[in-house]
Amino acid sequence: MLNRLSELFEINRHPLDLVSRDIEAKDDVPLERLAFRTADGEAVDGYFMRPPGDGPFPAVLYIHAHGGRYDIGAREILDGRASLVSPLGTEFARHGLASLMIEMPSFGARSKPDESARTKAALWRGRSLAGQMLGEQAAAFAWLSARADIDAMRIGVFGLSMGATLGYWLVAVEPRVACVTHLCCYADFSTLIETGAHDLHGIYLTIPGLLNVASNGEIAGLVAPRPQFIGIGDQDPLTPPLAVDRALSQTRAAYRAMGAEDKLVVHREPQSGHVETPAMRKEMLAFLDRHLLLS
Repeated sequence: MLNRLSELFEINRHPLDLVSRDIEAKDDVPLERLAFRTADGEAVDGYFMRPPGDGPFPAVLYIHAHGGRYDIGAREILDGRASLVSPLGTEFARHGLASLMIEMPSFGARSKPDESARTKAALWRGRSLAGQMLGEQAAAFAWLSARADIDAMRIGVFGLSMGATLGYWLVAVEPRVACVTHLCCYADFSTLIETGAHDLHGIYLTIPGLLNVASNGEIAGLVAPRPQFIGIGDQDPLTPPLAVDRALSQTRAAYRAMGAEDKLVVHREPQSGHVETPAMRKEMLAFLDRHLLLS
């Protein structure tokens, strides 16, 4: 299963080369504005933030959300977005964590070709836009882990919405990631299809044949026994409770089989929707404290 998932997720097929780096500060936090280039020559913006000092620091590969806001992209790490309590780049740094975010295709300066055109072109070629995104995130993780100021044994992944799904998919096939935290995009896809809720998700996420290989609950289960934090709002139409429950039954079974039930943390709020809440933020940071800062 892992080999097939790695193929579908296009791991090692989308290398990134660093072209330039400008160093400044944002809110007294060291900030690097990065410029990468893909093998096809496309420019990819990135941002790296860290605590003051020399390190090596624990770090988070932070994957940005979608939300139909193609203008935000990687600036989420700096400016946040409406579905977040507040911007996380400076909060991570003040919490003792470095963080890296890269711009994904169809967002920010990569807005052309748009998501529809990119998805159709990829599908015609037997690939997927989600696969390209995952392949680039894998390359970003490799770049982050190679930095001298980063502790490569203490790198986690975080994402909200699109960043959540791509986050646990990536960690399932990348054993070097120490832990994963994801909010507002965890559900069984087959159940979503049965109810029609799958059509609320963007076409970019479609990976042909994925459900013939593994369900989302099984993919998240491949993270075990590493720590995993799942944040869900039961009023979120993208992750209805039935679809969440079915996925959780599989993920919990995987952690149980590994004797690691205590490493799976599920935070559910009956009255919240597709947003990070203050309670989610508090629990997520406490989770990272335990598994990156105190490990």
